[in-house]
Amino acid sequence: MDLEEHKSMPAPSSPAASLVGRFLVAAPSMPDERFQKSVVFICKHDDDGALGIIVNNKVDDLPLGQVFKQLGIEGPGADRPVLFGGPVETSRGLVLHSADYKRDETLLIEGGMALTASLEILKDMAGGSGPKNAWLALGHSGWAPGQLDQEMQDNAWLVVDADAELVFDANFDSKWQRVLDRLGGKGRPAGRFDPASYSHQTGRA
Repeated sequence: MDLEEHKSMPAPSSPAASLVGRFLVAAPSMPDERFQKSVVFICKHDDDGALGIIVNNKVDDLPLGQVFKQLGIEGPGADRPVLFGGPVETSRGLVLHSADYKRDETLLIEGGMALTASLEILKDMAGGSGPKNAWLALGHSGWAPGQLDQEMQDNAWLVVDADAELVFDANFDSKWQRVLDRLGGKGRPAGRFDPASYSHQTGRA
């Protein structure tokens, strides 16, 4: 696992249509099996493309404590899940965390979130001086310039406001449905979202 490759993460230019700090939620009609029922927290979205972390999928049989052990780090985390952040660069680690922790290489994200890729943050997490909330993610979700915009036009994704409580919620099995349940208003009653009723609606909420 490599946590040193992403040390330089320049701040995005944040265009008007930027989805930074929001959830990208796989629509029931999502054609890509890798992203079906996924909830992606968008960390970067600008003219160079987009980057996000899937926050409702974990790496099986790889708790954080085992990662610490593999890296020679002493500390707790035995049962803390490690996220499968997406199908891009799955051997590289990124830490999605609360913005109370910051290093020179940290990318600050709207809504009090941040993204850091370095071995030092894992050492700080193990030693008790890391961020209040954090997920280690292996891999990430990435889109080339214009690719995400096209997928939005194809109704593959819905956009939902994000918050830290849901980002760091470890109940992965129900997270997709719970995020969709936020799609009240705009002609739909608030409450449980029925995927069967979805029929190529607009991708924004």
